[in-house]
Amino acid sequence: MSMDETHGGSMVSAILSSIVLLLLLGRTADAQRSLEFFDLLPEDPKLYDKMRPPKKDGQATIVYFHVTVMGLDSIDENSMTYAADIFFAQTWKDNRLRLPENMTSEYRLLEVDWLKNMWRPDSFFKNAKSVTFQTMTIPNHYLWLYKDKTILYMVKLTLKLSCAMNFLIYPHDTQECKLQMESLSHTTDEMIFQWDPDVPLVVDENIELPQLQLVKNYTADCTQVYSTGNFTCLEVVFVLKRRLGYYLFHTYVPTCLIVIMSWVSFWIKPEAAPARVTLGVTSLLTLSTQHAKSQASLPPVSYLKAVDAFMSVCTVFVFMALMEYCLVNIVLGDSDTPPKPASPPQPPSSSGTDAAKLDKIFDIATKKSTTGPPPGPTPAQRARMRALNIDRVSRVFFPFLFAVLNVTYWIMFAEYI
Repeated sequence: MSMDETHGGSMVSAILSSIVLLLLLGRTADAQRSLEFFDLLPEDPKLYDKMRPPKKDGQATIVYFHVTVMGLDSIDENSMTYAADIFFAQTWKDNRLRLPENMTSEYRLLEVDWLKNMWRPDSFFKNAKSVTFQTMTIPNHYLWLYKDKTILYMVKLTLKLSCAMNFLIYPHDTQECKLQMESLSHTTDEMIFQWDPDVPLVVDENIELPQLQLVKNYTADCTQVYSTGNFTCLEVVFVLKRRLGYYLFHTYVPTCLIVIMSWVSFWIKPEAAPARVTLGVTSLLTLSTQHAKSQASLPPVSYLKAVDAFMSVCTVFVFMALMEYCLVNIVLGDSDTPPKPASPPQPPSSSGTDAAKLDKIFDIATKKSTTGPPPGPTPAQRARMRALNIDRVSRVFFPFLFAVLNVTYWIMFAEYI
């Protein structure tokens, strides 16, 4: 082999090596190049309209929802609101997009800001009063693109939601608070919301509320027909049952003790008017304060609640105990007043004789000998006996009637305990 041929072969090898190296560097550069939004658009970007849902074969776009509830708190009966911390996920398929080149993984993380230039479901929380977007330590949301052109958008939110409450049988009530998600502008001809077929709803089992207990939760459909069309809607329903322990020890037991305390006056003698009147009035005022305290956290509703009925009947019992003493005082009358003092005897006349004195002594002896058995009880004694009998009857009648009231009340609401 000549020297020129050897040199020529070396040159060819060097050129081939350079070409291979340039190709490898080019591929590495392409692999390391960041993904741009225009890489996802069709080759003709005009074919992509972010205002139109990606309907396939004329069928409405299906958006799947998933909700993870991490907490429920701040339930306010007065304003009829509650707060919820949730992860909110939406999944839909957009066949108009292109997959990134060399996409080997199952999904790829996209810039969340790209949602401004993409079509996305126009869902909103129908019964939300305010929504807080979590930003610690970074904005708590992300966007995934799967190989089958499915897009997943998930965000963490804190919601303040309205909850229509009915307090007719308060505090034995059970409330249903909802989380509703509805389409803002797309009718069911263009878009339909559906729950995720695998895991539609996840609720943290460790949720604890001070006065309410989360006994049940479920998903439902709340699609409604408006004048502008039929708009798709989904909802989560939280069934909250009120815990009775707080009200049992802070409302019912103290109220019953106040009523029982008013009965102490039946054992106080009728003549002790200041003691009996003071006890009755004090019991009545204390019960009124207790009733007002039980209504402090509730809105001023126009219907009668169960606790109102119980407290009102207890107030009537205390009032009747006070009226019972009025009856006793009327029966007792004025017979307990001291009798009028007798007029002093006239001094004997100085002109009286011993014969007159003897006649007077004889008359007195005659009266004593002709007097019958001692007379019966005086009117004052009879009146006092009647007053005492009223107290004795009240000692049995009031507790018996109050016991009947309690048994009736708790039997009526036994199924709600």
